[in-house]
Amino acid sequence: MVGAMIAALWIIGAVMKAPMTVRWNMTAILLVGVMVVHVVLPDGHPLRLAMGGDARLWGLLIAFGFLVWGYRIVLGRLKARVAANNDSAAPAGPRADSFSATELDRYARHIILREVGGPGQKALRDARVLVIGAGGLGAPVLQYLGAAGVGTIGVIDDDVVDNANLQRQVIHPDRNIGMPKVHSSAESLRAQNPFVTVRPYQRRLTAEIADTLFADYDLILDGSDNFDTRYLVNRVAAGRGLPLIAGALTQWEGQISLYHTAKGTPCYQCIFPRAPDPALVPSCAEAGVIGPLPGVIGSMMAVEAVKWITGAGDTLAGRLLIYDALYAQTRTITLKSRGDCPVCGTGGLHAAD
Repeated sequence: MVGAMIAALWIIGAVMKAPMTVRWNMTAILLVGVMVVHVVLPDGHPLRLAMGGDARLWGLLIAFGFLVWGYRIVLGRLKARVAANNDSAAPAGPRADSFSATELDRYARHIILREVGGPGQKALRDARVLVIGAGGLGAPVLQYLGAAGVGTIGVIDDDVVDNANLQRQVIHPDRNIGMPKVHSSAESLRAQNPFVTVRPYQRRLTAEIADTLFADYDLILDGSDNFDTRYLVNRVAAGRGLPLIAGALTQWEGQISLYHTAKGTPCYQCIFPRAPDPALVPSCAEAGVIGPLPGVIGSMMAVEAVKWITGAGDTLAGRLLIYDALYAQTRTITLKSRGDCPVCGTGGLHAAD
């Protein structure tokens, strides 16, 4: 009888196209119910006899299921770690001068754009971009850079996927809860576009590793969620003359700009000389954030990256774009450097609407 009920659950799940996790969860609930029946009802009860008559059989079956489940999780994480070590330790190999037929078809909508064309798509393929953070902003940034054909994408983050992330961090599927975010992101990117190289770094960005790490990349995108990291990223990027696209968000509002001191723009610390009191800037967990907002700002960051790489249009260099999702308003502030900036030494803030 139990076997028939399990088969019925899976047939119904297949007909309704329920996710595999839902089917397994329903099976687990059924088996727990069977155990409860064996514990509650007396020996010899007809229902117990119909379910095997002995709770130990089902206990062993459930224990075996947990062992298989745990083995699959451990094996998956080991495979992800090996892949991450291979990707992050070795530089990307040389790429062919021409695109394959599959790549030409995949990027056709880019190539027919006058501002991108074949040279622009090749520039995207040759680009090396580092993304700081694989959370709310990092998720759409990584997805769109990967889909756009950016050849080498690095991502650094020390966090793991949490159930509360999935409302907005759409690169991570439910099955990857508990997995390091960089490995979950790399898995999604490789599934989406096998023509890009992903380098996941499962660690926190620190001053000790930042300079060496940044040396391998042409463009930095900062989607971090704390001011210490933002100031560190700005300092190292400015020191190396690298362009930095930085985004931030809270509740219903987001902002984005491109900082490139080597080209005369102010740096992040020119605009925000000091970090605000933490009590004045609550985290997403404390203040909340509307789910699609990171997708909007993160997609804007990806667009700015594509424009910078291909040379298309005008970037947000020297301008700060502020988007208010609640009232559907967007405004742009012109930025100027500060002479007393401790990072770039040329900058300050003089903003005009």
